[in-house]
Amino acid sequence: MDVMLGGVADPVYDVIGVDYARQRRPDPRWQAEIDAVLGRSKTIVNVGAGTGSYEPDDRYVLAVEPSTAMIRQRRAGAPPALQASAEDLPIADAQFDVALALVTIHHWLDWEAGLREMRRVANRLVVLHFDPALHCDFWLVRDYLPELNEIWSAVPTVEEGAP
Repeated sequence: MDVMLGGVADPVYDVIGVDYARQRRPDPRWQAEIDAVLGRSKTIVNVGAGTGSYEPDDRYVLAVEPSTAMIRQRRAGAPPALQASAEDLPIADAQFDVALALVTIHHWLDWEAGLREMRRVANRLVVLHFDPALHCDFWLVRDYLPELNEIWSAVPTVEEGAP
């Protein structure tokens, strides 16, 4: 795996993601859906890539991840990883067929800037995200994890964040 380190300051996953790859395993159902949505796209920038759980092996992928802890956990032979944030992608305009972001925008400092950057570097966006308008009222969150409502208050609803 190639790693290109930049100057990204203190991402949260440097603290909470130390054992991420050991704890989380990709779900084949998610992978099948993601592969279907990616279609025949040949070049993909995976923004907020984490450990690269859902990156396809059969095309060119560039991972963008702010956390060195997550980058270090990428599997041997994984696509190259660039340490950067979604809000400031060090990539020229229209370089990728698809910009991919999977359950990550709630970690971005400015989700609107991140989506603008994704639009700038790719012809198409694929974003998998939860809708706080729906999920904040889910009984598990409402009754047992109400602190998530505070965290999610800055996250766009599906309508607000639609690329």
